[in-house]
Amino acid sequence: MSDLPLIVYCTCPNHETARRIAALAVDAGVAACVNVLPGITSFYRWKGKLQQDEETLLLIKTRQTVYPKLEALVQQHHPYELPELVAVPITVGLPGYLAWIVQATGAQPAVNKEENA
Repeated sequence: MSDLPLIVYCTCPNHETARRIAALAVDAGVAACVNVLPGITSFYRWKGKLQQDEETLLLIKTRQTVYPKLEALVQQHHPYELPELVAVPITVGLPGYLAWIVQATGAQPAVNKEENA
């Protein structure tokens, strides 16, 4: 499995839920960083009816091999019957920041073979 860094989008019904999930994800090591963006309005169709809700968006930085643990954490702590959880691979970014995402979510740093020779 590839270990690309990811940005995961997750909407929450309120700021308190979003902050709780963000803190749990970082504390559990399944997210390097979570941005909490309050004040979004979501329009969607649910069970045949058009819905409009004020929500808080989480932008979660993680990596692909950790995603299953993040998904389980969100499903355990999220109040929605079907939470939005969408992962987008980060294919380009500041190399140091991308390396930090990998390191902060528990990956072992690559060993320099020359240092061990």
